[in-house]
Amino acid sequence: MTKLYSTYAEEKGEKELPSVFKTQYRPDLINKAFLSIQANKKQPYGSNELSGKRTTAESWGAGRGAAMVPRIKTGRRAAFVPQAVGGRRTHPPKKQKDYSKDINKKEKQLALKSAIAATADQELVKSRGHKVEKSPVIVEDDFQEIKKTKRVSEFLKLSGLWEDVKRAKNGTKKKNGEKKVPKSLLIVYDEDKGIYRGARNLPGVDIIDVNNLNIELLAPGGDAGRPTIWTESALEKSEEVF
Repeated sequence: MTKLYSTYAEEKGEKELPSVFKTQYRPDLINKAFLSIQANKKQPYGSNELSGKRTTAESWGAGRGAAMVPRIKTGRRAAFVPQAVGGRRTHPPKKQKDYSKDINKKEKQLALKSAIAATADQELVKSRGHKVEKSPVIVEDDFQEIKKTKRVSEFLKLSGLWEDVKRAKNGTKKKNGEKKVPKSLLIVYDEDKGIYRGARNLPGVDIIDVNNLNIELLAPGGDAGRPTIWTESALEKSEEVF
């Protein structure tokens, strides 16, 4: 059993966690599913097949006292070969290469269930560096109607989750001109009536429909144990979805 909270973090009773939260923790499958998703998102790339080969260069042949590399017709400069300036690459990346990684459908489903169950394991949550007092947090469906970031922040402060948002904000860095924000809370809702707009600008916070919940959000980097907030209806719907 876990406590049910109002949008002002007041205790409104208790809710029994669905059976999915009792799934065995399988870090091997979680990591496998995560790597599979990442690999399948990778876009094939490779150089043009004719790169460095668009030349009429031919070798002079033997008996000329010079290396038998292809040379341009109007001079002595070598071309085409990898060691020549502007020549082809020795082993260029090929766009035909298959980067995808397959995973069994049942393994993927079990990995997702295991990642959900990991959100209720306080030791795993803390091992990821999160600063929260509890996880998961179940809140009434009125939470889905909050459209103001200030109001969402107020709930997080009252429920003891704000410190983790601050951790993400303080840990934000710029690398190669790109902003890197540590992952913080995950909000799972059943119906968006404004909550996405209200929480989207909070550092490190992700918001997702329960139907689209996935390994990347539950286990960033392949490491499970992300603190989550579930709306009451999303929690009930998880019995059907998972």
